[in-house]
Amino acid sequence: MSYGAPPPSSPYGGSPYGGGPYGGYGGGTAEHPQGTTILVLGIIGLVACMPLGIAAWVMGNKALREIDSSPMTYTNRGSVRAGQICGMIATILAIVAVLFYVVVIVVVLGASSS
Repeated sequence: MSYGAPPPSSPYGGSPYGGGPYGGYGGGTAEHPQGTTILVLGIIGLVACMPLGIAAWVMGNKALREIDSSPMTYTNRGSVRAGQICGMIATILAIVAVLFYVVVIVVVLGASSS
């Protein structure tokens, strides 16, 4: 049983009734624009340059607030959170490394002066 002609095709590749590449009615979902940057900064901060972890941590906090304020808009909360956690770990490791070097210098200078 046929109910008429099929709906016309959309010139943009999606359904003419929504659900196409931009999400259809009511706006669509997209990745947070800084999500990949936060993840990359967190990983690089963890592996090579620990001060970049601070940037990932701060940017991750801001991006997560934006994602939580409009949860139907952004889809990459997990990668933003992963970058933020990598940034936290990198920052903590940087602080521990600085404290370690300070203690070692104090011990070495204290031992050499006596």
